[in-house]
Amino acid sequence: MNTQTVEGPTIKRLERSRSDRMLAGVCGGLASYFEIHPAFYRVGFVVLTLLGGAGLLIYIAAALVMPKEGEAESVASAALRDRRDRPWPLIGLGLLTVGGAVLLSHASLWPHGDAWFLLLIAGGAILWITRHGPRGEAATTDPAKLAAADSHRIRRAFAWIAITIGSLVALVLVAAAIFAAVIHVHVGRGVGDRSYTVAGLQDLRDNYRLGIGSLRLDLSDVRFPAGDTHVGARVDVGKIDVIVPSDVALQVHGDAQFGQVDVLGSMVDGHNVNQSLDQHGKRVLVLDAHVGAGDLRVTRAVR
Repeated sequence: MNTQTVEGPTIKRLERSRSDRMLAGVCGGLASYFEIHPAFYRVGFVVLTLLGGAGLLIYIAAALVMPKEGEAESVASAALRDRRDRPWPLIGLGLLTVGGAVLLSHASLWPHGDAWFLLLIAGGAILWITRHGPRGEAATTDPAKLAAADSHRIRRAFAWIAITIGSLVALVLVAAAIFAAVIHVHVGRGVGDRSYTVAGLQDLRDNYRLGIGSLRLDLSDVRFPAGDTHVGARVDVGKIDVIVPSDVALQVHGDAQFGQVDVLGSMVDGHNVNQSLDQHGKRVLVLDAHVGAGDLRVTRAVR
């Protein structure tokens, strides 16, 4: 008696290709399943991405729901199945989903509406970190071991991020300390923008100083007496803008350690630059102005 084996039709699975891939193998998998050249899908994803970003989101979604060739489950299905015992992949998947939804809806969850980008990065990073089981036990299906491995990887990732951020902050602080020592920054003189509009001689100070920021000194309404009147202005880092009356002679010495000095349209810039002006008259304003790093400008009031 002859026994014949009847083979049923082979069921094709839609899965990401291991051999025909440029990124995650999505286009190669689609090409194999629908028997269409993968370039067709690649061009389509690129065009949709350029037309508004949908192509990128569709590709990411496909990479999450399509299993890799030879594997039983996709990233999304595995994350949902093990959501109680192994929550980190599901958290990453959720961040990717929210990031994609924000991108598509153009919601503004960030000062400039760019929260989707950070969410996509965070979600993708978590999925990448938790993509395998413990080393040496790659084939394990024990949820407890997988969850412990995920938590360990996440802690290591956060520790690496914290160390990186701490190192950058330390470098910034060291650079700021060196800069402050070179420029002689005195934060105690104030930080921010200062604007002084002097109404008369009785309100005029001998010196105007600021540590970091912008100093604006308007002397256009001051009626200077006969003789010399001395005024000093200094900003360690920032800008000085002095407006002088149109009817007073000027004797100006302005200098900048690093930056630009502009006295009545005569301008110099660079390192250790200065500009001087020596006018004579019955009433003379003697201005001594210094900026450590920044700009110094002296202009006459327009009447």
